[in-house]
Amino acid sequence: MPETLQPIFRSDVTVQLVKHSADDAHVLWSARVSTQGEQSLEQIDADPDRSKGLINYLMRDRHGSPFEATSMTFFVSAPIFVFREFMRHRTWSFNEESGRYRELAPVFYIPGPDRKLVQEGKPGRYRFVDGSAQQHYAVETAMQASYRQAYEEYQEMLAEGIAREVARMVLPVGLFSSVYATCNARSLMHFLGLRTTHPDAAAASYPQREIEMVGEQMEAEWAKLMPLTHAAFNANGRIAP
Repeated sequence: MPETLQPIFRSDVTVQLVKHSADDAHVLWSARVSTQGEQSLEQIDADPDRSKGLINYLMRDRHGSPFEATSMTFFVSAPIFVFREFMRHRTWSFNEESGRYRELAPVFYIPGPDRKLVQEGKPGRYRFVDGSAQQHYAVETAMQASYRQAYEEYQEMLAEGIAREVARMVLPVGLFSSVYATCNARSLMHFLGLRTTHPDAAAASYPQREIEMVGEQMEAEWAKLMPLTHAAFNANGRIAP
């Protein structure tokens, strides 16, 4: 039997903004071309704080295309089940690490002690509540045992010369993967409206906690890049324009 790498268990996710072309000024000159044509070029270096009313108007009346004149690329490390939800947002671009081309590291997700475990209510009207200490113990014990066995079987198949693309089939969706995810501000707002909960939201959302953890970190980075747009998003019910 081959020597098995020791698994790493995590209850967090990693989000890092690695590249961007995004600020409030992008929205303003993109909007002003509608009425100013080539004169809008004069607005490229204008102070966006003087035009926060225009950003709020665009957000309120849902003139969304000026917010697409931006780009942000995030590096995200999270369990695979998060990306299966993430990739439903088809206006984003994704590149994910490949289990066909590299041996996958034994990094697995286990819910932290503050993760709510028990679902109450009917679909569409349910809520999650805290689990007991015994329930948290049961989750941690079962997941660790399952992860260890799956990764041992994975490495045994690799040692037998089985192709990586075949051996990976035994691995669970709690395995961590890495993705570069690229979006514009309009796409990010749509994502945040669905994948986060917030007191300013006009429409209730019930995201899985783990993808919400990704959304919260993305929003923190975006708010620093585009503070006027972020404020207008909150002021108008967190609905993407």
